[in-house]
Amino acid sequence: MNTVALNFEDGVTRFIACRPGETVADASYRLGINIPLDCRDGACGTCRVHCESGRFDPGSYIEDALSDEEAAQGYGLACQMRPRTDLVLAVAASSEVCKTKAAALKGRVSAVRRLSDTTFGLSVETGEPVGFLPGQYVNIAVPGSGQARSYSFSSVPGSSTAEFLIRNIPGGLMSTFLAEQAREGAALDLAGPSGSFYLREIRRPVLMLAGGTGLAPFLSMLGKVAETGTDQPIHLVYGVTHDADLVETGALEEAAAKIPGFSFETCVASPDSRHAKRGYVTEHLADAHLHGGAIDTYLCGPPAMVDAVRKTFAERGLTPASFHYEKFAASGVGGGA
Repeated sequence: MNTVALNFEDGVTRFIACRPGETVADASYRLGINIPLDCRDGACGTCRVHCESGRFDPGSYIEDALSDEEAAQGYGLACQMRPRTDLVLAVAASSEVCKTKAAALKGRVSAVRRLSDTTFGLSVETGEPVGFLPGQYVNIAVPGSGQARSYSFSSVPGSSTAEFLIRNIPGGLMSTFLAEQAREGAALDLAGPSGSFYLREIRRPVLMLAGGTGLAPFLSMLGKVAETGTDQPIHLVYGVTHDADLVETGALEEAAAKIPGFSFETCVASPDSRHAKRGYVTEHLADAHLHGGAIDTYLCGPPAMVDAVRKTFAERGLTPASFHYEKFAASGVGGGA
């Protein structure tokens, strides 16, 4: 069987298993996920999806349903396509329209680590492997509050232990829970995975830009690349506000040892820093890692960082081949309170 990740417009991702010879549409409907579909004969184009990773047999269809240009761009018809490998497909509809929703997961706290005064490391045992695309997030309900916070996975997909980096915000719901109430074995409810920020198939050099706990999704991505390998260079710039905010640099060093062509640098914005490289991420974008714009850029950080990177690219006359980003606020993705 091949696993297919269906990523809907609202960010919800559901995973299905296609039996040998089974089309994506047939597998989806067999599992109760009603992706857009009309004719089933490759004649209408209603079930058009975009393949962001993997290979498939496109089947037969008429040009009115899918043009040669669209096919060359990676589009296919779910009613005709049969996976040859695992696939990631972007579905042009919301999960609600397709009569599905984010999966509900049950977990238990296995560890809470104080990585710094500003960052917690949270480990959650789920009892079964968790499927997600490296870079995605999950919503974690804060026990006793009736509210949830969103955090990007820092662990690799397929593990029964989910890992997260969580910003410590004094008085924050999740921060207070982790600092004062969380005990090993405490029950947690999770919903997801979600998000359109995830690692696509690597076809050109990659530039990763992380701000604060926005490092989390990149740890997940790098963990996956270490498993699958790549012949493309990957460079990460990781910036924080204060020296003490730098965490998990050991994990980055391990990734550099496992992934040929991966390099990283860290920088600290505070003028009081004693770090070797001071300033913001935008001040440490070397031409050698920009490849004249022929790069896939991934950015996870606060809104101001996203805007600053865009401005810097424009000022330098660069248009990346692709630009994927995840903004988070104090209680949002990657840095919830």
